[in-house]
Amino acid sequence: MGDTGSLGLGGAVAGLAIMTKTEILLIILGGIFVIEALSVIIQVFSFQTFRKRVFLMAPIHHHFELKGWSETKIILRFWIVAVVFAAIGSPIYQQSR
Repeated sequence: MGDTGSLGLGGAVAGLAIMTKTEILLIILGGIFVIEALSVIIQVFSFQTFRKRVFLMAPIHHHFELKGWSETKIILRFWIVAVVFAAIGSPIYQQSR
C-alpha cells in the first residue's frame, strides 16, 4: 500500500477514534501496530542507552525474518495476534456504549 495510503488510512481511523471518543480503545484494537511501533522505540532507546540491541532488527517483523521465519508464517501469526486484540477490544467497545 505504501506510506501515502497507510498514513491516510491511519489518519482517518485516528480521526474517527477522536470523534467517537474511543482513543484508548484504538490502542487495543490496533495492538499489532502499537507492538510494531514499540519495538522500534525499544530498539532505539536500548541502542542509544546501552549500545546493545534488543532485536536483530526493528520493527519486530524484520526480527522474525532474520530469525528464519517465512513471510507467510509472520503474516499468519500477526493476523492471529490482531484477531486476539479485536476479540478483546470488541466487548470493551460494546460495554462502553
